[in-house]
Amino acid sequence: MPDATAHQLILTYVQGWITADREQILSTLDPDCVIIESYGPTYRGSDMIARWIDSWFAPGNVVTRWDIASFFATDKTCFFEWNFECRHEGGPGGFEGASLAQVSQGKIIHLREYAMTAPRYEWKG
Repeated sequence: MPDATAHQLILTYVQGWITADREQILSTLDPDCVIIESYGPTYRGSDMIARWIDSWFAPGNVVTRWDIASFFATDKTCFFEWNFECRHEGGPGGFEGASLAQVSQGKIIHLREYAMTAPRYEWKG
């Protein structure tokens, strides 16, 4: 998959979360896609992923920002760093992270997130 195509696929996925557009999110995923969140939950297949999306947005949670800081792609794999912010369970949340995605035939088939667990700082030696 060319870099531009993979990049657009990831942007479409992310934008779906920002706009709370379930169908847009699902349109980027292979029906057998596996998504692993940074804190452990694993969602297998479009039916389970749809249930997760619905349960995440149902209590009024919103993604307020999800900026992609860098993007790299090979034929079937892409890696992107990001900054994520949301309103979750009534309060603000957010963290920096990165995702590794495998793509095939224009769809995401596997997506795994990694999150920073502490604030970033400059090491002074």
